[in-house]
Amino acid sequence: MTNISLQVNGKTVSGEVEPRTLLVDFLREGLGLTGTHVGCDTSQCGACTVHVDGEQVKSCTMLAVEAEGTAVTTIEGLAEDGKLTPLQQAFQDEHGLQCGFCTPGMVMSLTALLKENPKPAEHEIREYLQGNICRCTGYHNIVRAALAASGQL
Repeated sequence: MTNISLQVNGKTVSGEVEPRTLLVDFLREGLGLTGTHVGCDTSQCGACTVHVDGEQVKSCTMLAVEAEGTAVTTIEGLAEDGKLTPLQQAFQDEHGLQCGFCTPGMVMSLTALLKENPKPAEHEIREYLQGNICRCTGYHNIVRAALAASGQL
């Protein structure tokens, strides 16, 4: 077992993990942050996307021990004082989800996109989401939510 310490959603956390424990498992099982979903275990679906030191990462591809000393943000860490971010609100307003399983990963990925490019074109949004799979929506309302959050609707 290995002890790790990191910042998660602005709070210092620590825990004891097996060296082979994935970051997604540490977040979900070790910290109870179940908003980060496990979809495929092969980094294909994007449901486990989090931000590590400000960069989006599929947390099923990173060991928890690799997160030692980093700052991790999960979907639970985006809202401030219970107030949704503009993107989260746009997902609600534009009906950007159906079953909701992919939504945390979509929101985390699009948050990274809007940080890099505050006014992306529709084709840029669609290209950016190539690593995120939604089996329900056809992506139309997800793209609309990103456009709305960027002030383009």
